[in-house]
Amino acid sequence: MCLNGPWSFAFDNQAEYNQPAEVPAWPLEIRVPFAPETMASGIADTGFHPRCWYKRTFSYEKDPANPRLILHFGAVDYEARVWLNGHFLGEHRGGHTPFWFDASHAALNGVNTLIVRADDDPGDLAKPRGKQDWQLEPHSIWYPRTSGIWQTVWLERAADVYIHRMSWTPLLERWEIGAEFFIGGPRRDSLRLRVRLSVKDKLLADDTYQVINREVHRRIALSDPGIDDFRNELLWSPESPTLIDATVELLDGDRVIDRVVSYTALRSVSVQRGRFLLNGRP
Repeated sequence: MCLNGPWSFAFDNQAEYNQPAEVPAWPLEIRVPFAPETMASGIADTGFHPRCWYKRTFSYEKDPANPRLILHFGAVDYEARVWLNGHFLGEHRGGHTPFWFDASHAALNGVNTLIVRADDDPGDLAKPRGKQDWQLEPHSIWYPRTSGIWQTVWLERAADVYIHRMSWTPLLERWEIGAEFFIGGPRRDSLRLRVRLSVKDKLLADDTYQVINREVHRRIALSDPGIDDFRNELLWSPESPTLIDATVELLDGDRVIDRVVSYTALRSVSVQRGRFLLNGRP
């Protein structure tokens, strides 16, 4: 469930409110995921605001087959603290990285209230800022600073045991894809992970691995007919941005308990003699 759209909003210019119950009023409406400095947010206020608050409601019905509710944030600049129905879910520091909370214990059947506090002191020059300006008006860049929620917020239903996260690493020299998978929830010795990789209608790999200590680390060999034309078509480049489709299934016995659809690509990046090489070519 995507939570982008209208949220109730309040500036806290003196950073005097620490808990949601202390916020006296929610006088503004903001459109997430646009930062309050932007026109698209509906607020377009580029002043100094070290703290701001967000609130919205959503409806939720618990599902015994998927009892977990995972709350995801694409990014909040710079520090975020999150409450659901008055329960503190957690906090995150860093304005450019995604984060998540398991909200299962706090979620209610029916209407739920989600509140986010975002702290981003523009005068704090010690924190990583990229090109964020610390003066009221931009003096070395052409755009204003960004604060608060500025990436998508969404809810994910999940089984009691689920695919928590994964990563892909192209290994062009070996014609392989490196893969790492991490399983959330209680440990089970009966878990297996099935991974299928394909391009269009051609199957490149279909393998099943045992989950050990809630993790899988593998190098997945791709089917290779040894034909140069096929190899060249499979490589990613700006001129031919071929993507490899991935389907990952978490199995408990023969039963699929979670499924994730993803993608990756096969390419190499290197520098030789001062030249940038993509797939071994300048």
